[in-house]
Amino acid sequence: MIDPVLKRSLGQMIKGVEVVGAHHEGVSRAFCSHWVTQVSFEEPIVMSSVSPKHDTYPLMVASGQFSVSILAGDQVDVGQYFSYPGRKFRYIADEYLDELPGSRLPVVRNCIAWLRCEIFQQMTMVDHELLFARVVEVGPGRLKEPPLLYSSRLGWRITGDKAREPGTSVRDALLERLAAAGFDAGPDDDGDDA
Repeated sequence: MIDPVLKRSLGQMIKGVEVVGAHHEGVSRAFCSHWVTQVSFEEPIVMSSVSPKHDTYPLMVASGQFSVSILAGDQVDVGQYFSYPGRKFRYIADEYLDELPGSRLPVVRNCIAWLRCEIFQQMTMVDHELLFARVVEVGPGRLKEPPLLYSSRLGWRITGDKAREPGTSVRDALLERLAAAGFDAGPDDDGDDA
């Protein structure tokens, strides 16, 4: 059992919300996740954490691919629906999904963007599987819309105000400090901000 203070602390992590979908041999399934993330700058690689108990998991593994639909802030109803096991609602919400031609992967209608991902590595964790995949196709949708966010402590949220004042650059202030201290504040060696 996880320590309650640790659980509350981890629950403060807020992440974007996606619907992950799969299709294999005439069956399509999808689930809501906030455990999909980009894991590389050099290549378009994402990682999805999924429970092997979920009915989408065997379809992802068997087909070797999955879709990711990035939800907009006004799509909490879609996120909420796919948060429950599909079998509970008898898979009745077809109005939320479209099908990608060729792969037949389910994607959410009117989402911010969707990704088609091909799995190249799988890693077993204690209670989840990590699926690493290359993004091989993208469908931009409402890219200017604020994304839907979720944390177990704060619940559903929409991206809000900017964290910095307009015209304020923390990076520029740090470069000025470096120059004042006599250090070369030239361009970065690797160009990465991470």
